[in-house]
Amino acid sequence: MQATRGGTGALQGLAVGLVCAYAVLTVWGLYSWSYDVSGGLLVGPVLIALSLPVLRRVAASAPELTFRLLVLALLAKLFSSFLRYLQLYVLYSGGADSARYDGAGLRISEALRDGLPWAASGPFPGTAFVEGFTGYVYLLLGPSLIGGFLFFSWLGFWGLLLFQRAFATALPDGDARRYALLVLFLPSLLFWPSSIGKEAWMTLALGLGAYGAARLLSGRSGGFAVLALSIGGVSLVRPHMAVLLFGGLFVGYLVRPSRPDAALAPLLKLVGTAVMVVVGLLLVVQAERFFGVEGDTSAGDVLDNTVARTQQGGSSFEATPVSSPLDLPAAFVSVLLRPFPWEARNIQSLAAALESAGLVYLAWRCRDRIRGLPRLLRTRPYVAFAVTYTLLFVVAFSSFANFGILTRQRVQVFPFVLVLLALPLVTDRVRPRRRRLRERVDA
Repeated sequence: MQATRGGTGALQGLAVGLVCAYAVLTVWGLYSWSYDVSGGLLVGPVLIALSLPVLRRVAASAPELTFRLLVLALLAKLFSSFLRYLQLYVLYSGGADSARYDGAGLRISEALRDGLPWAASGPFPGTAFVEGFTGYVYLLLGPSLIGGFLFFSWLGFWGLLLFQRAFATALPDGDARRYALLVLFLPSLLFWPSSIGKEAWMTLALGLGAYGAARLLSGRSGGFAVLALSIGGVSLVRPHMAVLLFGGLFVGYLVRPSRPDAALAPLLKLVGTAVMVVVGLLLVVQAERFFGVEGDTSAGDVLDNTVARTQQGGSSFEATPVSSPLDLPAAFVSVLLRPFPWEARNIQSLAAALESAGLVYLAWRCRDRIRGLPRLLRTRPYVAFAVTYTLLFVVAFSSFANFGILTRQRVQVFPFVLVLLALPLVTDRVRPRRRRLRERVDA
């Protein structure tokens, strides 16, 4: 008992010492560095302080989570923003989209302080929204580049946590602990959505959509409202991703069984399906306008342009867009798993290749869970939702011909793919050969 108390006291003393040292560093940094850098020393602790009460409540209501695990995941996500900053501004000398958003955010925040409206310099929806949002972030936090990185990374963290809560809500008999470890600590999901840009916003919006879908498909209240907020958020940045999200939701809704105790259940489902068809068509029209599919322009032209624009630079490869079901297996491998280790040409692509190899190994270890997928697709609407979204994503992104772009873009599908590694076990399905082997061993 005395040793335990002594150890606790030592840890408390170390914590107090670290806090004091951080305070001294912050004061010194504010006087010695520009606010572009030193502002991050102020923003980080504020974001952590705001998060801790929420994380404590989440941990108290989720048996598969602990408060310590959630705090560790938050710290890992915020730390990833520094790694992302080093990559963009040290390795690449600031030549990335974050520099554009930072410059636009500075200009817009100054205009807002002067009471002037901000003028978009990019297309809306898309770039202009992220520029305007960055401006409001700088208006709130001050014009700090590192502070902006931390804030966007913080948004991405909540998106990942929403994915985890969606899984636990829709699949309570799945391995929610494994899914939490994967979705909160997968290197790609930690690293890429941790800078000023579209990825962090999309992670938050898609996570919100997954949580709304989980509530709707499991018969809980509030699902429609959360989904409407999510689809609106996705449409502000990437309208085509809203179509993919809605496509997955539509299939999940069709799989969802009607309530047996409701006399009007079939009619209500028919009306709900009709409403979803109308909303889906509106989203498709918006996506077509986003890509300029009008007049003589076809979807095939857009795919050809995508191949031409992405098949440049040192990370390009020969893309094979899906034109028939026979192209799907190769597209799944290219979109979700490449580059392979022998295709890696820099440290980023090597890290992506090693991560892909790790996911393949985990898939093999989880083969008993994946084997039950055909049945789960018919009986678990959320599984149908996740698989349909993944299929649509693979088809849409099979035309991308650059490993660097593809590695960054597929963080928008990995949380859905990880569902397959934590599926509920279908216990009543045992292969006859395995049963015979067990009988021989028992004999």
